[in-house]
Amino acid sequence: MTNSEPRRRNRRGEGGKLREEIIAAAVALLDEGGDASSVTLRAVARKAGIAAPSIYAHFADQPSIMLAVVRRELDALAVVLREADEAAGSDARERLFAVCNAYLDFARAHPQRYRIMFGGVWTATAEDTSITDADLLSLGDSAFTLLADVLGACVEQGTAYPSDDLYGDAVALWLGLHGLAHQRAVVRTMPGPADVGDRLIRALAHLK
Repeated sequence: MTNSEPRRRNRRGEGGKLREEIIAAAVALLDEGGDASSVTLRAVARKAGIAAPSIYAHFADQPSIMLAVVRRELDALAVVLREADEAAGSDARERLFAVCNAYLDFARAHPQRYRIMFGGVWTATAEDTSITDADLLSLGDSAFTLLADVLGACVEQGTAYPSDDLYGDAVALWLGLHGLAHQRAVVRTMPGPADVGDRLIRALAHLK
């Protein structure tokens, strides 16, 4: 919805729709090349075509909007990874590469959103905001759990070497994917071979 388009008032009981429109407006501001500082209450209200005070019925402050954006995008990432996993079939190695490459593709396709999710551009904090520690604890759990499950399947099928710390190995792989995605986002030309992604996955997953 652009600034010039009049917004139809939601009917009674459609408050949830307005909440989603506020989140969508924040995401649109990010996709336009902004960062967390561009997602102000005033800018979000203007993008959504509403009065700024209307936001307070759904969000206490700007950080709570950003948290909702991060949650939505992490949920979207989990869906993308799940679909890649299901499309890969039953071979654990193929599933692992499908999930990892789907993650990297997501980061490349949505750079501004990715930077908010994982790039350190916005850091969630429970200090001086309406956000609580409980709000932050489960962020990204679904996507990470899927990666750990697929890595475990590689060990079970004998595609990867046995592990005495599967959780730690999954964390290492997750962080490796983060690092590669970040480098691709911030450098003009990636150093190294074209298959550096596959090499990273093979090494950190301890594939045979």
